[in-house]
Amino acid sequence: MSARAIVIGAGFGGLAAAVRLGARGYDVTVLEKLDAPGGRAYVHRQDGFVFDAGPTIITAPFLFEQLWALCGRDFHAEIDLRAIDPFYRIRFADGETMDYTGDAATMRAEIARLAPDDVAGYERFVAMSQRIFEVGFEQLGHVSFADWRRMLGVAPALVRLKSYRSVYSLVASYVRDERLRIALSFHPLLVGGNPFSTTSVYALIAFLERRWGVHFAMGGTNRLVDGLCDLIAGQGNRVRCHAPVAEIERRDGRVAGVRLADGERLAADIVVSNADSASTYAHLLGDHHRRYWTDRRLARSRYSMSLFVWYFGTDRQYPDVPHHSILLGPRYRGLLDDIFNGHRLAEDFSLYLHRPTATDPSLAPSGCDAFYVLSPVPDLSADIDWSVRAERYRAAIEAELSRTVLPNLGAHVISSRVMTPQEFQDRLGSYRGAAFGLAPVLTQSAWFRPHNVSSEVPGLYLVGAGTHPGAGVPGVLSSARVLDEVVPDADTFG
Repeated sequence: MSARAIVIGAGFGGLAAAVRLGARGYDVTVLEKLDAPGGRAYVHRQDGFVFDAGPTIITAPFLFEQLWALCGRDFHAEIDLRAIDPFYRIRFADGETMDYTGDAATMRAEIARLAPDDVAGYERFVAMSQRIFEVGFEQLGHVSFADWRRMLGVAPALVRLKSYRSVYSLVASYVRDERLRIALSFHPLLVGGNPFSTTSVYALIAFLERRWGVHFAMGGTNRLVDGLCDLIAGQGNRVRCHAPVAEIERRDGRVAGVRLADGERLAADIVVSNADSASTYAHLLGDHHRRYWTDRRLARSRYSMSLFVWYFGTDRQYPDVPHHSILLGPRYRGLLDDIFNGHRLAEDFSLYLHRPTATDPSLAPSGCDAFYVLSPVPDLSADIDWSVRAERYRAAIEAELSRTVLPNLGAHVISSRVMTPQEFQDRLGSYRGAAFGLAPVLTQSAWFRPHNVSSEVPGLYLVGAGTHPGAGVPGVLSSARVLDEVVPDADTFG
């Protein structure tokens, strides 16, 4: 018999882990508590609209190509991945816009139009982003940091790259125009971080996007989830939905399998948790004594912000709105301070607006548009009753969108649903409803982050946003790559 592996959670990290383990001979069962795979990349279908619940920005497509290749299949023959240009349209509070693109000449022209004196500084920032990318992503993004000596070995490089600075601080050292400082430093918000405290290692995202571009999977991001599930089935393995895990079981000091919420027990030689790392340790290890990730340590750790997401469909189209828009409010530092430090729900907000029908009209009925808009908000440590505040907050966002880029929006919404931080906790298992897990600050990165090899129980491994290297689609797919280094070959269990 093949060695048995159980993967908890059918998000991108868990599905990628299952494919990699299957390619190495493991008999793999993926257990998903929801009614369909995807995790944060779940899909909502209602009123003829298709709403991707979470990730909408696909970068580093080679990480998907690798998974298909492990199964002897051609990713691009099965998935229609479309490049998006511009990557984002950024709308500043004064109504000025900037198209953020991967074309170097176009970006220089945009910088020169907004702040001519910052063109040279911008070029130096891009060069710095590339240097950080070459170390932080290409060299370190797929290796394990379970051994502190590896961290010690890369420390000089991290110092040279000024990883002790925040992303905003690094950007501000190159450009002076405040609008550009915002436009070049917002990327940590895509992975749950505050640009004013996130380590500048995350400035690599700017070059990562330029290196491979920003893409969208036709049919929706969940098309990638379906493709990964098909790879798993082709390996002779399986994804089980409606299968919430209640406990990771142990025998003789190491992992023995899992117990489901209905009492069913499944034996395994290894367990890989794609569940939130804090929730894995706090809730799935039962009464097992934890030496490192104790309840106290988890409670004192710093977490990402959460999200308020409104999915809506309109009975008209808005052709002037691009695929990705970032709508900045009147405050930047102050708003982020309210979210991350003050744990207050501010009256103002900055928004990310996703209009997938700009690229794929099939996601909405004919003549209609599908959207989602998300607003960064505090996690559940804030004193906010979302059952009371949600509709008022949604209405305020609707009014702002109507005022800025979607005129008369309220008269045209024909499908609507919202997701609050409470749902991130209750439905997706996020500790405190933090949408991206542990915050990506320097003291919670690499060796300081929950290790891919569990420090608590032999035979337990972690993938996903809450472990190394971190959140975002490239991050969670890279966390599954780490398994190739740390998980023993299947035949060692014979």
